[in-house]
Amino acid sequence: MMLTAIGLMSGTSLDGVDIALIETDGRAVRAFGPSGYRPYAESERAVLRQALAEAAALSDRDARPGVLAEAERVVTSAHAEAVAGFLTQNRIARENVNIVGFHGQTVLHRPADRLTVQIGDGLALARAIHIPVMHDFRAADVAAGGQGAPLVPVYHRALAQALGRDGPVAVVNIGGVSNITYIDGDTLIACDTGPGNALLDDFMFRSVGEPFDCEGRLAAQGVVDEEFVACGLALPFFAAPPPKSLDRNAFAALVLRNMAPADGAATLTAFTAAAIASIGPLLPNPPLSWIITGGGARNLTVLRMLRARLAPAEVETADSLGWSGDAMEAQAFGFLAVRGLKGLPISYPATTGVPIPMTGGVVARPG
Repeated sequence: MMLTAIGLMSGTSLDGVDIALIETDGRAVRAFGPSGYRPYAESERAVLRQALAEAAALSDRDARPGVLAEAERVVTSAHAEAVAGFLTQNRIARENVNIVGFHGQTVLHRPADRLTVQIGDGLALARAIHIPVMHDFRAADVAAGGQGAPLVPVYHRALAQALGRDGPVAVVNIGGVSNITYIDGDTLIACDTGPGNALLDDFMFRSVGEPFDCEGRLAAQGVVDEEFVACGLALPFFAAPPPKSLDRNAFAALVLRNMAPADGAATLTAFTAAAIASIGPLLPNPPLSWIITGGGARNLTVLRMLRARLAPAEVETADSLGWSGDAMEAQAFGFLAVRGLKGLPISYPATTGVPIPMTGGVVARPG
């Protein structure tokens, strides 16, 4: 049975809340609905940045000491506002929405310690919007020994299979962290590949006071420090086979030499592209096409660098295929919410390393 789902996603880039509606039975997508975006105010981003720093000391996934309690209220309120505005703007009656998929905001991800923390109060959100909410998608996977990420591959598979292409297809999401889904017939493999936009965004904020490098314009003017890229790629993470996952701050200890902003941007952009390309030899067969989505798909410099590193394979953006790169992760959490409702798997041994295919998520009902 097809259900109407709204998906919500607040990613590691801390830019805002993406929201999208889809109609799905959890296996195929019948229709894409409207999508939207509710940006975080700078004051909200500041609270979330502080929460990320303080969350490093957490050992209890349910604890909300210090600023984390305030950050959870910020996240929940922002998502409630996003849903209310979306329903009003698109004239959607809340009673026509079966489920909302609420990812929350990841502040800590340490699967080796069986610990992952996404702040956001699912029950409070359900009561605010008067719609059932599926939340806490990663916890069951991590508790069972999986990486807890990435979870979007099962949605990528549904999209890629609808293309009807021959040969392996790789879908790369460049968010704060980059991750890949490898699809070849029934074979589904996924993992994080390394840094996405997080290192570059943080560098841009520190060096020029901008939240990101718009279209990769600053990086296009710089010179890449190839030694930095090589040193980064020598870290053990890059030689490890999939599945594997990362925390947003996993590479924060890598320090750029004192260099001009354009050179720093170019270097970090090149590191992202090189990290994505480095997964190729670890896959069963070379992908014939690489489909780029997420915020990084708007960075023309990282696309140029990827085409150079991945040739002769084709590198194209999700938007060029009629998919919505901006809305894809939000759509995915609507899709995952429906799968969770139906008890279908959302993670697999070859995507997160969980021992058996597992469903996930917890339903909060408004009353």
